[in-house]
Amino acid sequence: MSRTSPQDDHPLGLTVYTLQQPDAVAVDAQARTRLGRWKMLAVLLVCAAPVIASYFTYYVVRPDGRRNFGELIDPQRPLPDALGYGLDAKPVKLRELKGQWLLISVASGACDTACAERLYLQRQLREGLGKEKDRLDWVWLVSDEAPVAEALQPALKGATVLRLGSATLSQWLQASPGQDLSAHLYVVDPLGNWMMRFPPGLNTVGALKARRDLERLMRASTFWDHAGR
Repeated sequence: MSRTSPQDDHPLGLTVYTLQQPDAVAVDAQARTRLGRWKMLAVLLVCAAPVIASYFTYYVVRPDGRRNFGELIDPQRPLPDALGYGLDAKPVKLRELKGQWLLISVASGACDTACAERLYLQRQLREGLGKEKDRLDWVWLVSDEAPVAEALQPALKGATVLRLGSATLSQWLQASPGQDLSAHLYVVDPLGNWMMRFPPGLNTVGALKARRDLERLMRASTFWDHAGR
């Protein structure tokens, strides 16, 4: 039977662990919180980069000789926190229209000849975008309680039609000097900002120029904006 030599005898080693002090724990937690916030900010910046880049490209980096046909709105005006009402009288929050490019006209529900021509032009401008048309909604904001003629309603297929009080409209949209709100077509970006106004009385030549502006907007936002809300 083997015996243990004295040299093999060692005292039992005990490792003593020092507990973190409460102050150190708090400092460590704060450091982790700050790191988490920086990471979240970095993610948000990465997500926003395509939007910022597209706006920079459209508004700032312009080839020589290139001019917008539509008038850029500065500062941009966000969709108001207001209720509109469809032709079926159902309420719709105006800010629910965010998420798509909007091409907007304003007119009385009576809709005279000029109004009907603008609605037709809106539809044609959208159709002229080809495969990109699903990224743009055409919207008619009815500024009064006048009934919309039954004969006109088939032509509104695919349009968003909402009644919105004239007071709310005038606080948000603005016509050029000497013009009525109904004289223009207005462009709202997917973030919900009114950012462009086309000149009044668009003719065939003007409509082609307006379409080019819309095509540029579609191209500038192609990396971050997609059809559907």
